[in-house]
Amino acid sequence: MMLIDRKTFLKEISLMAGVAAVPADLLAASFAKKPQMKLGFVTYLWGKDWDVPTIIKNCTDTRIHGVELRVEHAHKVMPELTASERTEVKKKFADSPVKIVGLGTNQQFDYPDQAKLAASIDRAKEFIRLSADVGGSGVKVKPNALHKDVPVEQTLEQIGKSLHTLAAYAADFGQQLRLEVHGAETQELPNIKKIMEYADHKNAKICWNCNPQDLNGAGFQSNFDLVRQYFGDTIHVRELNRTDYPYPELIANLIKMNYKGWVLLECHTNPDDKVKAMAEQRAVFDRMVV
Repeated sequence: MMLIDRKTFLKEISLMAGVAAVPADLLAASFAKKPQMKLGFVTYLWGKDWDVPTIIKNCTDTRIHGVELRVEHAHKVMPELTASERTEVKKKFADSPVKIVGLGTNQQFDYPDQAKLAASIDRAKEFIRLSADVGGSGVKVKPNALHKDVPVEQTLEQIGKSLHTLAAYAADFGQQLRLEVHGAETQELPNIKKIMEYADHKNAKICWNCNPQDLNGAGFQSNFDLVRQYFGDTIHVRELNRTDYPYPELIANLIKMNYKGWVLLECHTNPDDKVKAMAEQRAVFDRMVV
């Protein structure tokens, strides 16, 4: 396999993607700075059937040294674990090269039913305590929807205020609260920005999610800049060599802002050999940032 440097790779893959080449200022910045970001893995699809030892082995074998554990999957890292079981999970990761980046939950805060909202907030608090106990650094939550019988601004405010409450709670446990850019309408970046303005807490962050909607309106760069100040320690990406999203531009932006967090693979395909596919993505990442 012919290896090429990052500058050439960024140019070539951006042209392959059918988008404008990475802007000159971004390209220059990405070439000048030594990237600080790290490659990690989300167990959402590729790792959904793996237990903790298998996750650790497969990530170690592919040199992917961070993992966000999706809850309600086969690894069974859930609030129902006993204190000793939590300690065991923490030790397994501590004894390996793989770090628990955090937990990926489905907790959402758009419910018009206030009893459901309160229950989701309480459940999120359980996951925050669990993440702290197993050695994680944060918990991912969702916005997650707008409702036709509720004013949009009211829902965005409710989500934001829920995040404020949880961000303050999470801070006491050394955990970051991470709002995934998610939901048919809530993932629109102007809506995410409003939510974060309502959240108004330094421990409330976003998890960029590489959605097609990132290209809406004035386009990728405008949307990225709109919420860049809220970036947390995690972002989700699909396969980095896909041609339907401007990954070269994303990586160049992250390098320019000296992003030091985790770029987490949340791939949506279903390859027969998922470990091989992980290794291939490791190689793509290295060509882009090393």
